[in-house]
Amino acid sequence: MRAIAKITSKGQTTIPQDVRAALHVAPGDLIAWEVRADGTATVRRVQPLDIDYLRAVEGTLSEWHSPADEEAYRGL
Repeated sequence: MRAIAKITSKGQTTIPQDVRAALHVAPGDLIAWEVRADGTATVRRVQPLDIDYLRAVEGTLSEWHSPADEEAYRGL
């Protein structure tokens, strides 16, 4: 399926109806974008399990969130 949508000056767009139907998305649902180095992007519906999983993973990452870690990451 190929669909074209226009981007507004605010960076907004309307997801075409055929795409919404194919993704099974409705108002209030979440979508995730994956942008690749070659400039292509994919979009998918975020499953409720995905949100729970991401929140659980986020909680485990706090051990790497210190001023020293940030300094090492930034190469300061």
